[in-house]
This record gives sequence, C-alpha cells and structure tokens, in this order.
Amino acid sequence: MATARATGTRQSAAGLVGEAARAELFGLVLTAGPISRTRLAKRLGLSPSTVTRMLPPLLDAGYLREEGARVTGPGRPQRLLSVNPERHLVAGVKLTPTHVAAVVTDMGAQVLARAERPVADHTAPTVLSTAARVVRDLLADVPDAAGRTLGIGVGMSGHVDTAQGVCRYSGLLGWHDVPVAAPLAEATGLPTTVANDANALAVAERWFGGGRDVDTFAVVSIGPGIGCGLLLDGALFTGATGIAAEFGHIPVDPAGPVCGCGRRGCLESLASTCAVLARLRQAGVDCQDLAQAVRLARDGRGPDARAARAAFAAAGDALGRGLATLCNLLNPARIILAGEGAAAYDLLRPAMDDALAYHAFSTAAHDCEVSSDPVTDDLWARGAACLVIRDTVRAPFS
Repeated sequence: MATARATGTRQSAAGLVGEAARAELFGLVLTAGPISRTRLAKRLGLSPSTVTRMLPPLLDAGYLREEGARVTGPGRPQRLLSVNPERHLVAGVKLTPTHVAAVVTDMGAQVLARAERPVADHTAPTVLSTAARVVRDLLADVPDAAGRTLGIGVGMSGHVDTAQGVCRYSGLLGWHDVPVAAPLAEATGLPTTVANDANALAVAERWFGGGRDVDTFAVVSIGPGIGCGLLLDGALFTGATGIAAEFGHIPVDPAGPVCGCGRRGCLESLASTCAVLARLRQAGVDCQDLAQAVRLARDGRGPDARAARAAFAAAGDALGRGLATLCNLLNPARIILAGEGAAAYDLLRPAMDDALAYHAFSTAAHDCEVSSDPVTDDLWARGAACLVIRDTVRAPFS
C-alpha cells in the first residue's frame, strides 16, 4: 500500500510481518478466539512450531494477547489467544452516488460509532469532502481517538488502483482517474487505503460472515451495479492492477441493452436492480425503487405483477449464466449474493438456479453452494475497516 498509505503519518507499530499468512492467522484468532495455539495450527493447516514462530510480532505489538488457560488433553494447559480490541481504532467508509456511510471500529472490527450523510452530487470534491467530515465527526465522539486511530479504509465501486490510491474508473460515480486516498489523508491527517467495495466486503465475509469456513469463495454484490470479490485459497485476489472480478462486465448477450460502461450486453445491464426497473418501465410499469418492485412481484395481481415477476426472472436467468461462468472458471465452494438485490433472492432464484445448472460444466454447479446476505451499509463500511486491519498485520516492520 506504499503510495496510498504514505500520505498520512503511520504510528511506529503499524507494520508487523512480511508474511500474508499472519493476516490469515490474525483473522482466524479474530473470528474463532479465544483459541489455543494447537487449535490455531490445526485450523490453518500449519505445524504448531510454525504458528509459534509467527506469533511474537503480533503479541509484542499488542495486536494479540494471551488469556486464561484451557486443558485440551494430556499435557500442560494451553494459554488462549485473542485479539486485543483496544489496541487501535479504524475508520471504514463506503462511497456511493447518493450518500457516504462510515463507521469507527476497534481492532476487532466491532462498530463503535456510525453515521450516514447524503451527498448533494456525486462529483469527487463533494463526495470526498463529505467523507472527510463524517470521519472527523465520528472520531471526535470516540474517546482518545486521536492517538489510537490506524487509518481510514474506503470502499467504492469500479476499478480501484489500491497501490496508487486512485479510482481508475467508476461507472456509478462517473469518475475517471480520481485520486481518493491522498485527498482524504490530507483532509483527516490519517493514512488512507482505498479498494473496490466488493473486495472489502469479501474480507468482511471471510472474517464475520458466510466465508468463515471456506477458503475459496466469491461475494457477488447486486445493486445499481454488480460487483464481485474473490477469496482464492484464503487470499483476496485482485489481479495485476486491481481490476480482477469485474463480474458485472462479463459479456452475456451481444444483443442486450447498453451498459453504463458503454458496451452492450454486460451482465450488469441485464441483472442489476437498475436493469429490473428498466424492464418494468419498458412494460409500462412505473416502480420508483426496488422495494416497490419486490412488493409488486410478491403480493400483486394482474398484468403489472406478472410483468414484475417476469423482470426478476429475466434478471435471475442472466445472473445464473454469469454464475455458471464463475463456477466454470474458478470452481468456488460458495458464492454469496449480497447487496440490495439480495433482498429479492426468492424472486431471482428459480430462473437463476435453472440457468446455473444448465450452463455450468460437469459438477461445477453442484460443487458450489449459493447463499444470500442482504448486507447493510454498516457491513460495507466495516469491510473497508477490515482492509486496514488486515494490511496492518501483514505489513513488514518499519
């Protein structure tokens, strides 16, 4: 995170280790702790001696602590490891075209304060200045925040160059090559990390949600856009330049509608919440938002209700074809559908399941469990905070 994080002043104990495995170790202690070294080694698939060698930097810096003792079998009782939540604070921010959501968490990613502010427009100066004000206001209400805050994590849609702290392209926000980390760091005095919001959500699902017990899974967010975060063998995969898993822009129908990216027939143009509402408008049905469309499809009668159910079925079919591509390429153990659109999972699912089963190769569909998690803004922002925590515990000592 060299450039993005160099814009603020890091505290002396910010870096910990050069091995990404320690971030996984920290995450496991966070979600499963208090936990013994023996159990930790078993869960990580490492030898107890390897785990013992990995722990001293985490313990010495105060990120983990030992507590109590538990008798787990023959031999001496083992002291248990847990995260020290009081060691630092972290701010997490979710940027959208309509509002900014932010949280302050402890080192265990537990939310201590939260806020949401509307934005007058989605230009970069407006959105970033709003984000800076929200973070400053939240931290002002948390005791001793000034000396304990590690930094800010920011999640946003689109192609995000995390190393440079720049949004290369976000169709939802209409941003091209917009610096994000540097302006926020300058406005708040805190190191700032920016990442694709689906990647941040994938880390949150790994630590707290549906990805805790699997090493290879995908989080697919369904909203005005469609995003994707990938955990492969326990590690977040972002590709060579941060553009991996742009799931919403895989080509599905060459004759389909024009996508916000300017190309025709992307999955996002067929399966997003905006796509559902657009189909309803084409059918002469005026729904103001997704919630109204869902109510109409579930409870309505007559031609408008049938049109609503058909719109969700069409979106589910496109989504299922996209998920089949994901399964055929990566063979994930689980796909978690998240975001606003996941609230309509029951309406999407029949056509989605049929398309997934038809287009998936061999046992790829059978091997993958699909679930839903209609996450709140808190979890999006909490995921961004998790990125800061994760990067802190995997960075080398400075």
